[in-house]
Amino acid sequence: MNGQEKPNLTPAQVEQYLRDHPEFFSEHLHLLEQMRIPHPSGNAVSLISKQLEIFRSRHQELESQLTELIEIARENDTSYVRMHKLTLAMLDSKTVGEVVENLEIVLSEYFITDFVAIRIIKNNPDATLSKLFIAPDDDDLKPFSKELFSCDPTCGKPTLTQAKILFGDSSLEVQSYAIMPMMFTQMEGFLAVGSREGGRFHYSMGSLFLTQMSEIVGTRLIALLQGQ
Repeated sequence: MNGQEKPNLTPAQVEQYLRDHPEFFSEHLHLLEQMRIPHPSGNAVSLISKQLEIFRSRHQELESQLTELIEIARENDTSYVRMHKLTLAMLDSKTVGEVVENLEIVLSEYFITDFVAIRIIKNNPDATLSKLFIAPDDDDLKPFSKELFSCDPTCGKPTLTQAKILFGDSSLEVQSYAIMPMMFTQMEGFLAVGSREGGRFHYSMGSLFLTQMSEIVGTRLIALLQGQ
């Protein structure tokens, strides 16, 4: 430039130039071998080594994301199969008693639960199903007032009183449970499932499938009760 000082390039300008000319290093391979980048260990590594390290890291991250997506898809498939089995079991139930029997079977086999309880809030019309119905003014409803008021499924560890009302002699075995209100215009009640494992039904669990479960069971019960 005939004695004139060369203009100083800013780091941003250098970065932009390399972005605009991605072929630069392929045309100047000798620079890759000469360039050194500081490493957290204190040793310098070549640009090629650093690039390989970045590629490996990104590959591992993408692989982890793919594995996570596959696992989510697998869980969704499992949930779909479970809900399908539940729906078929309810459709196959011709009486309220069969609803309880089929529900216990399908929840045990496909949902891995140990205990099942259904309570319909209604004066008992059938002595043979006395455990299924609970009067609206029954004191046994009070321990569930919070759960019924929220109308949303609740997971966690039941109180001993709740466990005794729902699961009777097996109450001490129940370490976690999920209670699903069935608050419909034509019927009110709740469905509960229990487990011997403390972490099986955790308070942080999602409620979508539990809500769908209560809707499927409740809808079938309504149809059968109206047909009596």
